[in-house]
Amino acid sequence: MIRPIAMLALLAIAGCGEPPPATAPTNESAPPETASAPLSDVVKVRLETEAGSILLALDHKSAPVTTTNFVRYVDRNRFDGTFFYRAARTKGDVGRGFVQGGIRHSARRSFPPIEHEPTTTTGLKHVDGTVSMARAAPSGAMGDFFIVVGGAMPAMDAKPDSPGFAAFGRVAEGMDVVRSILAAPTYANAGRGPMRGQMIEKPVRILKARREP
Repeated sequence: MIRPIAMLALLAIAGCGEPPPATAPTNESAPPETASAPLSDVVKVRLETEAGSILLALDHKSAPVTTTNFVRYVDRNRFDGTFFYRAARTKGDVGRGFVQGGIRHSARRSFPPIEHEPTTTTGLKHVDGTVSMARAAPSGAMGDFFIVVGGAMPAMDAKPDSPGFAAFGRVAEGMDVVRSILAAPTYANAGRGPMRGQMIEKPVRILKARREP
């Protein structure tokens, strides 16, 4: 169990640590469920980043709402040009924690928030390599996500007194790239509250995100 990071996760896995912009999110006519071509039980998405390639295997069968939302951002190129901007490391262990990336509350890139899929419903857990959604409210996830590194984080899973976060896949290839992002230098004084000291000095650009056959 990773106690320092688990506490940070419960307090601050929500976009970039700043409130969402006042402008309304983009709202296109097609809802998330019909925005993309039909999805198989497992959907593979490759993130080409400045640090290397990361292949995600998304569990559409277990987490259909969350996976469909993520793929909608992929299919409409909303992740292209975004960044991994946060590296939340366990104190004293640069190999444990999580990295966070995505649209960073961009109104231009965002779709409406989706319904929360807790781990008690999906059966998924936050373990090494898990991909999960960042959110500011139980049903506030849009286009920011995080990847767990180095061990299980049960505090991120749903409990009777906490909705937890919506895990919806895992890293199939490229955990070395994820670990390198986690180890990236961060600003000592940037970020608000528990996110202080976790903002990456040179955020890692996501060049493109595309579905794979």
